[in-house]
Amino acid sequence: MKRFSVFTLALAVVLIVSACGAGDANSTPTVDAVQQAVAVQGTIAAAAFTSVAQTQTALPTSTPQPTATITDTPVPTNTFVPIETLNAALTAVQITNTAAAVDPCVNKALPDTVRGDVKIRIDNPTKATVNVSVYLLQAGPGSECGYRAYVLAAQQSLVINDLVEGCYSLWAWNPDPKNYFMVTNGTTCVNKSQTWAFDISTNSIKLREQ
Repeated sequence: MKRFSVFTLALAVVLIVSACGAGDANSTPTVDAVQQAVAVQGTIAAAAFTSVAQTQTALPTSTPQPTATITDTPVPTNTFVPIETLNAALTAVQITNTAAAVDPCVNKALPDTVRGDVKIRIDNPTKATVNVSVYLLQAGPGSECGYRAYVLAAQQSLVINDLVEGCYSLWAWNPDPKNYFMVTNGTTCVNKSQTWAFDISTNSIKLREQ
């Protein structure tokens, strides 16, 4: 009977570890989301999953203790808790990817007719020539959205003086594989009350204090 219990417990542990391995394979949509963001030069998403594998230590067979064996039997039931948490996390990622897939601004350049009198300045003090995307988020159904693309040389500045009021995400990346980086400001809502200045670094794009 003891041999049968140990075999059953070992089989349960193998099945649980296999299930955890399958959870890692489902994290692929996160990679797809990042690739899509780079392609449209305006969105990115970052997400990672950590799967913790639990191991079972066997007791010495020379001193069998039936009481300890019975106490250990609930352990496989407890391992189901992190598995359910992993499934919930994967569901959340799938919802986010679905929302990104229906974004009406994906791959859409901002029309030339969308012009205003908002001014922004983007400084590139890095040593790399970077690609820059200025991405106007959609304010509501039917409103204009899209991006403008620029190339900004090292130690140079870019001044744009014809943007419309709205919320923008700025992206900058160095396409050189040896020194690749991609940074963003997140989202900044601008108006014509001032000139909005941003500084690019290899870690972020920051709005300069006025």
